[in-house]
Amino acid sequence: MPDKPTSSAARRGFTLFAASLALGATAALAADAPGKELPVRLIPNVPKNAEAYYGPDSLHVIAQTQDPKALHAEGRETGALTYTFTDTGTDVKRINDKGQDACSYFFPDGKRLIWTSTRDHLDMPIGNWSDSNDYPQGAELYISDLDGKNIKRLTNNKYYEAEVSVSPNGEWIVFGRQIDGKMDLWRMRPDGSGEQQITFTDDWQEGAPFYLPDNQTILYRAWKRSEYGKIKPTPMTVFTIKHDGSDHTVRTFDRDMNWAPYPAPDGRHYVFVRIVEGNNWEVFLGDLAGGEPQRLTFNPGFDGFPSLSPDGKKMLFARSTGGGFMSNLYTHVMDVSSLNLGPENYKGVPGITPPKE
Repeated sequence: MPDKPTSSAARRGFTLFAASLALGATAALAADAPGKELPVRLIPNVPKNAEAYYGPDSLHVIAQTQDPKALHAEGRETGALTYTFTDTGTDVKRINDKGQDACSYFFPDGKRLIWTSTRDHLDMPIGNWSDSNDYPQGAELYISDLDGKNIKRLTNNKYYEAEVSVSPNGEWIVFGRQIDGKMDLWRMRPDGSGEQQITFTDDWQEGAPFYLPDNQTILYRAWKRSEYGKIKPTPMTVFTIKHDGSDHTVRTFDRDMNWAPYPAPDGRHYVFVRIVEGNNWEVFLGDLAGGEPQRLTFNPGFDGFPSLSPDGKKMLFARSTGGGFMSNLYTHVMDVSSLNLGPENYKGVPGITPPKE
């Protein structure tokens, strides 16, 4: 994402902005009134955090969490480390204790975690998770158990590797890798074998990949290097692609910032972020078959990093609880059970007909 908040300051895999503690309850609003949110609540008892994802039990959460033990840039008091906790604010655990961490995810067996960290490259420049021209090189992928023990490093180079997730059947890991400024999608087996590049693009910068329920199709977003920093906000397109690199399909056809898409377990819908009037970042529900998206958050501050529970009943998202843009970010839970996004509604991945020009 671009490095300035007014363009696209947050990206999947950023280091959270440090600010003073500001906890407060979020009102639950009526779901059926225009401009009103479905019921929302704050996850309590956890330091500032964002980019959270549910485990297979639709209760435990893994997230980038602010911690003074993390490596952090000069002038800041904290950086991000990987934590797990429940969405009620219990069972809080720090998984890693050194370097700086980014994206993380549960394995579907509920026994292992995968996360990004610079823990083995502390001598390299800190970099900036929010600027693709300065991503932290030496960000590697690691697997551990649920207590952060039995750590296994999966990658061994000095590239930027992050934006990682796991297929629903647990057989594949998908992630982003940047080489010489070019970002592409890759996959590998959970033991680090079978590494394979999926996308091969000079201009497009792919990232935020997530598997759909068929264990073959990947949802992701991309922007163009040639437009980065020149057009604000940065136009982003949502795509799907089979993990063997085939069946590449465009899913959005506008010039909006379609950022941070995350698939629903029904295999058809996805949540993502757009900017509305007044540089207001809000969460929307999109349809892979096309059509106008449905707005889910109605808040004058930043809302972003949405993800859905495996049962399709809850949505996690980060909400700014401070006075400034993206200040005091905490993960919140929205009750989306009324939207019928659960796996019982899966009917395959839909096709799409591009709109006529």
